[in-house]
Amino acid sequence: MKIMLEKLATERRNQRTMELDDMTVEEILTVMNEEDQSVAGVIRQEIPVIKQVVAQVIQSFQAGGRLIYIGAGTSGRLGVLDAAECVPTFGVSPKMVVGLIAGGERALIKAVEGAEDSKTLAIEDLRALKVSANDTVIGIAASGRTPYVIGGLDYAREIGAATAALSCNKEAIISQHADLRIEVETGPEVLTGSTRLKAGTAQKLVLNMISTAAMIGVGKVYQNLMVDVQSTNEKLEIRAKRMIVEATGVDLETAARYFTSANGHVKTAIVMILADVSYTEAVERLQRAHGFVRDAL
Repeated sequence: MKIMLEKLATERRNQRTMELDDMTVEEILTVMNEEDQSVAGVIRQEIPVIKQVVAQVIQSFQAGGRLIYIGAGTSGRLGVLDAAECVPTFGVSPKMVVGLIAGGERALIKAVEGAEDSKTLAIEDLRALKVSANDTVIGIAASGRTPYVIGGLDYAREIGAATAALSCNKEAIISQHADLRIEVETGPEVLTGSTRLKAGTAQKLVLNMISTAAMIGVGKVYQNLMVDVQSTNEKLEIRAKRMIVEATGVDLETAARYFTSANGHVKTAIVMILADVSYTEAVERLQRAHGFVRDAL
């Protein structure tokens, strides 16, 4: 079936920017900023279904499954970015949240011609990951019609994985191939068809919401602190010690001491201080509480 791109909101011309090439730099920046301000409001309308997607991702995590993003071009890159950032932020294995992009890693920096048009390539990529019924697969496509994403979603459903589709057009084709559909219609772009703009911003925001809320749901956060952060450099180690101070009220010197005693694990140090227990007891409490600090106290 031939796709009529002109029928997609993301492909239509923006009447506010018909003279874009004749605008001053300030005028261009102003209209881009004004158009971007509409994105959050459109996303808000999709919160009920985003909530369902988060619940499904939490269920996958609790079952030992994964969150797998699959997309092409900008959409694929955004999925890979969100997956990569979960590792240092929440201290999880890179296998817990995975981003697949049509064309593989080289497509992150250079377009791979034809990759997004292949349904079988998506199936091969998912098979290589050994996708199972415990996983949640989220297909991402601004247009909502990318064959690579459709192929991936169909395969994921066949093997029993939970699926969701994230697009920036209503009645998107990929929505028909997923259990849950998030359709954030961002409308015509300032630069016609350049979906790395409003559509890309919308996708980035939604992926942030899904991964962050799901990680909170499995105990990776205490209060509003990322207490499972990996202290892999000096900046992050300083931040880790400051989190201990914020969560417990001790001074920085005491926080640093407990941070060392807890083998550099913020969450454990917090439990040691607030529950006044040894390192071993803190670890055991967190294990019994499935990683939730509040339940370990």
